Amino acid sequence: MSITLSTGRRIAAAALGLAVGAVGAAAPAVAAPQKSSTGTLSITAEQLVLEPTDQGYVGTLNATVTNNSPAASYYSLSFLEPAGAAGGQVVPEDACVWTGTVGIRTKLNCGNGSVELAPGLSQTHNIRFHVRTTPRDYPMVVDDSWIGVVPEGDQDPIQSAPFTTLFRSTSGEITNPQPYVQATQTDISLSANAVRLDRLPDGSLKGRMPLTVQYGNDAPSFGLDVAAGLPAGVVVDHIEPQDMPSFGDWFTVPGGRFAPGEARTFDVILTAPAGTPAGELGTGSYTFSSSYVVNLTDVDPADDTTSFSITAG
Repeated sequence: MSITLSTGRRIAAAALGLAVGAVGAAAPAVAAPQKSSTGTLSITAEQLVLEPTDQGYVGTLNATVTNNSPAASYYSLSFLEPAGAAGGQVVPEDACVWTGTVGIRTKLNCGNGSVELAPGLSQTHNIRFHVRTTPRDYPMVVDDSWIGVVPEGDQDPIQSAPFTTLFRSTSGEITNPQPYVQATQTDISLSANAVRLDRLPDGSLKGRMPLTVQYGNDAPSFGLDVAAGLPAGVVVDHIEPQDMPSFGDWFTVPGGRFAPGEARTFDVILTAPAGTPAGELGTGSYTFSSSYVVNLTDVDPADDTTSFSITAG
């Protein structure tokens, strides 16, 4: 099925702090933006080294901006991330917004021209990346990312610096790396069983049904929403645990972004009004949609939806 960015709140979640993201296997090598010859602002970047953890790889890119002009300058940072939907933050902290894509990676701008730098001084920024992919027993590399400095009022970097991203192996090795290739299709499945709604003292109905969501690979996603198709009168009351609002016909999978291979089971609470007759109410279904800035397909659309019977007691 087609996967699209679901709502503005996902853009906000990706933008505030820094939703840092993904490297695409099929994406072509990307050149850094052309450097300007004005020389008022310059930027340098160190190599980014990502360390393996039980939740993927994490690491911090250090980039230094220098003001070469005789007057104070305002600027923001713009960069092409090395891996898709890998959340993080910029220090000193600045809000970030998505400005475009290259393959399944995103370009971001952080600061909106609000960072002030006195003449002759330098400022180092730390950008933390978290790439949610399974740690490997061999090192990996992405070598075509860049970070640039954008003067206040401009759209494009006045100067940029390329940087290489190295993924340290689980044994600590970092030499002779292989290219990191991120999945460009999601591999998500849903599973649920029949549910019975029990009669409450006021005559209304309520039932609890477990729903399991499995995320099979490292394709980028900011989160998963689920649309509910339910018989007349039956609605989603809430989910447990719940960390985002839910509505009568859809909800967000709790827990945020998934790691490859991760499965989550949570409870969906369904209700129906008083006067609903006992017996079979019909068949319900849940269908996922993934929030990301690039449209992706799923490797197996057949398991994007799960169906179940609903009975009233």
